[in-house]
Amino acid sequence: MYEMDLIDRTDSVNELLARYGVKFGIYKNNTFREQLFPFDAIPRIISKTEFDRLDKGLRQRVKALNLFLEDIYNEKRILRDQVIPEEFIYASSGYLAQCEGIRPPKDVYSHISGIDLVQGKDREWYILEDNLRVPSGASYPMIARELCRRCSPRTFQEYHIEDNRNYADLLSHVMNYVNTGGLTVVLTPGRYNAAYFEHSYLAERTHVPLVSGSDLVVENDHLYFIDYSGKKERVGAVYRRISDEYLDPMSFNEESVIGIPNIFDIYRKGNVALLNAPGNGIADDKGIYYFVPKMIRYYLGEEPILKNAPTYLPFYQEDMTYTMEHFDELVWKDVAEAGGYGVVFGSKMTKQQKEDFIRLVKAEPRRFIAQEVIDFLDLDIMEEGKAVPRKADLRAFVLSAEEPVVWKSGLTRFSRNPDSFIVNSSQGGGFKDTWVLNQ
Repeated sequence: MYEMDLIDRTDSVNELLARYGVKFGIYKNNTFREQLFPFDAIPRIISKTEFDRLDKGLRQRVKALNLFLEDIYNEKRILRDQVIPEEFIYASSGYLAQCEGIRPPKDVYSHISGIDLVQGKDREWYILEDNLRVPSGASYPMIARELCRRCSPRTFQEYHIEDNRNYADLLSHVMNYVNTGGLTVVLTPGRYNAAYFEHSYLAERTHVPLVSGSDLVVENDHLYFIDYSGKKERVGAVYRRISDEYLDPMSFNEESVIGIPNIFDIYRKGNVALLNAPGNGIADDKGIYYFVPKMIRYYLGEEPILKNAPTYLPFYQEDMTYTMEHFDELVWKDVAEAGGYGVVFGSKMTKQQKEDFIRLVKAEPRRFIAQEVIDFLDLDIMEEGKAVPRKADLRAFVLSAEEPVVWKSGLTRFSRNPDSFIVNSSQGGGFKDTWVLNQ
């Protein structure tokens, strides 16, 4: 088997990942704990032909989502033409009225998009979620590939695998493209953030400072970085890994101690680029997800290349009727949740749980979507020396400057529970490398 040399070195790769501190953090019940993100050496393999189709579909989708964000905070044509009901915009927690009328530098809203897909047993790819706020995960396949090359160089000499080491170059190009003049920095909320490893790793790989809010100050309508020696330099782009609500206590959550006072004011004036743009949450709302195929037709005049999972909105009476009649066949998602939370399978609820949940859906129909359960492909993982099948998804990364570019790699996450479809790291999942073949 072609990757056996690498598989035999799985323990060595995981030991190196631990040594390098490749972890994610979980803050729960007022306790922060870090844990390793288990790596499995059997790769997901995507053929060149298959990836070419994914590439076209992902670029198409991200273009449409970017046009939607530009439109929804400015002309609102898609609302006037009744493609999307107004209630789905203004009732969304991701919509920020403060962003009305703002056009970010170069009109790029989603600089880094993390699009979650699964491949069904029909071999079709289905998009499950669009992550356009602060998508994470690119660092894991980056460092895993680096360590795999070190542990098993023969594997990467013998097989025609796209080199994924260009992610930092792609990210640097995006940051430089929108930079308004000055340094680029990576803004982290700090050591106790779940993705802190990624913040520091990407800052190192792109050769830019990793900063916290206390290192930045707004003066005379510009942003400045003050280093340890007291030297002050203007900042033109901030790859921020802080959620919208904590970014600026003067414009959003006034209790935030990790943001930068008045940064939103100078962003509004075009004096700094923020990656990703504030307000993007309206485009990755799970309720808005339902409308993305319509966005593609509306803004691009094209048919979607990649499919959504079949999705129903209880907001519409027709869909409410259908979902109540087929409750046990569907997976239900709370649009306000993320990370695998707020996902429940109708077939796994008790009678009382169903009754309680149905009452909640009928009381708050905008809050939920229901989807057909896609029987997606299992991928083999190694467990106690044997290959066993587990559910797995793929987070593809699309970086947008002049045009969207799809990274020829991605984060494949898998469930370690044989009975679970939930693959998120916060729910105990692991990850593996994604090999895109180049011939």
